[in-house]
Parts: sequence; C-alpha cells; structure tokens
Amino acid sequence: MTKILVYDEADDKMFTLYRDESDPMPYSYDRTLLVREFRGSSRSPLLYTTVRAMEAWNATRRTYGGPIPVGYAFKRIWEGGHGQQSQHYAGVSFDVGQRLTQAQRNEIHRIARQLGVWGYVEPLNMTPTWVHFDRRYGVGACSPGSGYPLVRMGDTSTYVIILQDALNALGYSTQYLDGIFGMKTRDALITYQRDNGLVADGIAGCNIWRKIVSMVVGIGRTPTVID
Repeated sequence: MTKILVYDEADDKMFTLYRDESDPMPYSYDRTLLVREFRGSSRSPLLYTTVRAMEAWNATRRTYGGPIPVGYAFKRIWEGGHGQQSQHYAGVSFDVGQRLTQAQRNEIHRIARQLGVWGYVEPLNMTPTWVHFDRRYGVGACSPGSGYPLVRMGDTSTYVIILQDALNALGYSTQYLDGIFGMKTRDALITYQRDNGLVADGIAGCNIWRKIVSMVVGIGRTPTVID
C-alpha cells in the first residue's frame, strides 16, 4: 500500500490517500495512469502530486484518445535523476511517449499545447524522443519567475514537501513530511540558514532554493530522511 499526498490548489489543502501499485492514481481518469506508472523508478514509499496535475493528465489523455506511456514522472529530490529544480520532484511533471512513434509524440505535444492545461510544455527540439509537460504552479522565486516558488510559514504545497524532504535528508529535522509549512519546518530552515551563512529568516526564496538543492539532489536516502 502506497501513501499518496495530493495537494488541492483550489482549496489550499493537502489530502492523504492510500493506493496499491496497480490502482489508478487519485483523481486520474479511469485506469489511464496507475500508481506504478506514476512512480516509475522511484523507490519511495511515499508519492505526492496535485489535483490540477491529474486534471491536466485527464484532459490530455481524453483528447488523445489512446494510451500514453509514461517514461518518467515522480522522483524525490534526494533520488535525483533530473535537474536541480525539476518539477518531477514536485510530483507534477511527466516525460511520456518514449515507446511511441515520432508522429504520435508530435500529436501528444500538439494536444498538450493546444489544451492550455499544463504550466509548461517543453519544445520538441529539446525532447527528441519524448514529450515533457508539467503542471507547475506558483511564481518562481528567481528572476524572471524561474525555479521553485518562495515558500514560508503558513504555506501548503508540494514545494513545501520538497523543502521538508531536503532539510530532513541533510539532517535538519522538520518532524513531518506533510507539505504544511509549520513551526518545525521554519525552525529547521532557520538552523540550516545559520549553519550555511545565509540570512536566517525562515523563508525559502531564490538563494535558499539554489543552495539547498545543490546540496541534496541525488545524494540518495540518508538516515534522517522521513516518509
């Protein structure tokens, strides 16, 4: 049984659900995206995503009208495998169509762009053997609106999960991995900031994201990781 956290942007709430590997992902259409397909190569006992990412998937899959094989979707930041501020670590990103023909990938790409439900659809010349789309949300903390969004006390999101996961992996315990930026997460972040010569304001903005992801991406599960 896999624990899955799902963030609902409309209500600004995080839900916890449990599914077997052969079950469809929460909020996904019919059986078009199974838990094991979303998981991919991740070995995490915990997965997370957003309602809007699943809704974007549903719209794309319904419009395409046929199977869309997922090559890569979910990864936790310490597992690595993607760029330093990849949306895969936020649970909202898909690399698909690796086993399809170029014509099929072109059609999926066209649909994804035309629907306008994704936050970003990568140009085909950057993904020669797959299609990348993600349902990123918020405004990137680095100029001009790039990277992960600023997160602070009181916020709820899968980006907060990334921050909590990174802090825990580096030995700064947040006590919870729930996507809710509470006092324990703020205290852990302030300690991390002080230890690394950063402004200790308990806010994860551009400089914090750049620093912490450079330290944690791909380091593997450490003894202080929590699920």
